[in-house]
Amino acid sequence: MNSPLSHPEIAALGEFANRRWDEAIVPALTDYIAVPAKSPMFDPDWLAHGHLDRVVRDAAAWVESRKVAGLRLELIRLPGRTPVIFFEVAATRPQASSLSPQTVLMYGHLDKQPEFNGWRNDLGPWTPKLSDDKLYGRGGADDGYAVYAAVTAIEALKAQGIAHARIVGLIESCEESGSTDLPAYLGALQARLGDVSLVVCLDSGAGNYDQLWLTTSLRGMVSGVLKVEILTEGVHSGDASGLVPSSFRILRQVLDRLEDSASGRLLPEALHCQIPAERVAQAQAAAQQLGDAVWQRFPWACGGEGSPSLPTTTDPVQALLNRTWRPTLSVTGAEGFPALGDAGNVLRPYTAFKLSLRLPPLIEGHLAAQQLKALLEDNAPYNARVTFSADGRAGAHGATGWNAPTLAPWLEAALNDASQAHYGAPLGYIGQGGTIPLMSLLQQGFPNAQMMVCGVLGPKSNAHGPNEFLHLPYAKRLTAAVAQVVAACP
Repeated sequence: MNSPLSHPEIAALGEFANRRWDEAIVPALTDYIAVPAKSPMFDPDWLAHGHLDRVVRDAAAWVESRKVAGLRLELIRLPGRTPVIFFEVAATRPQASSLSPQTVLMYGHLDKQPEFNGWRNDLGPWTPKLSDDKLYGRGGADDGYAVYAAVTAIEALKAQGIAHARIVGLIESCEESGSTDLPAYLGALQARLGDVSLVVCLDSGAGNYDQLWLTTSLRGMVSGVLKVEILTEGVHSGDASGLVPSSFRILRQVLDRLEDSASGRLLPEALHCQIPAERVAQAQAAAQQLGDAVWQRFPWACGGEGSPSLPTTTDPVQALLNRTWRPTLSVTGAEGFPALGDAGNVLRPYTAFKLSLRLPPLIEGHLAAQQLKALLEDNAPYNARVTFSADGRAGAHGATGWNAPTLAPWLEAALNDASQAHYGAPLGYIGQGGTIPLMSLLQQGFPNAQMMVCGVLGPKSNAHGPNEFLHLPYAKRLTAAVAQVVAACP
């Protein structure tokens, strides 16, 4: 294991990160937020619109403008695929094997979720605004900052003359569509990635803004459209109701096969897994640190005195486990409904729901997708036409989640040291309810690699929703912490 950095070196990393964020990263992210670079799933004409290409080119130009010693960058586009940035930084520390040098892989993405509604009057998805140490706008925190922070961490090491292993960066532009293009790039770049010993992924979250948080698990996902058709066209509800069954009622019956509507528990046992004892213990520790903030941080509709809105549980431990290790169903979109002002007395011909099914980390995504389709489509009530079509977000085979490997002693020590040095608090461990398809792919491709999965998505940062923001003080500290951990990588 490498010797720890000196106190002056650690302090210098923090000072460098602060300065670079203020001088160079915030202006670059302000420009980035203004570009509606929506992921291909949300912008089928992304190639013609050119927004993804623009943010990828801008990020690449920014990296090259830093003139980092030993850094080589390439923009790569496989036929029919979204582009990626690949960069390589030569090692400055002698390594045991020149044939297969140990490599640190840094990951991020530049594509964005769609606008959504409900933004504050003074904010908008494509109108960046800096206020109270927060940079508002779509994509800054999820995950546009990653490439800038990663390269700045490398710069910070070089500015202090701190030796490091070989580093490569892979920045994609399809993550919000399920990283459907990523396997092709991993295959094409396999030889150039090298022997990956540490993955630094900056696309995750934080339990608070007071300490460094390490992501210990990610849920998988199956998403798609459930559609129930009963008529070929709408008919007068007074004429047909009572005889023609409502497509909405049929859809409710079908969903009752999947979810207990009273509790929200998913009924198929195949969608559940046993939670590892280590993850339960970490959830208990995180609950001690976060308390009721685990559930109070959400924007409840009835938040005042009297009859406030309540979560499914107010037990912080169970709240953490519910959002990270238990399957859940969300309806994220609907079709077949007219706007309220246009809703006449018509029995609608069909109802369609967009379903988002989050899976426990140990459940295979492709098996869950097959089981879900069979469960929803078989033996349709009233012989209605019921179809479930998986979409591009999770792919036809679903996305498998991820459970972190056991921490190597050097990485556990480095993470704790970095958290204490830059946050003044110990490292926190927390599972995340979202999905990062790359992590499962990398775990399979590099089974011996260590994983530093972190991010800036803390309380109320609201990725994917309105008023998304990047917490700048946390991001600055995270950048310095990444540099310190990379320096410790054997």
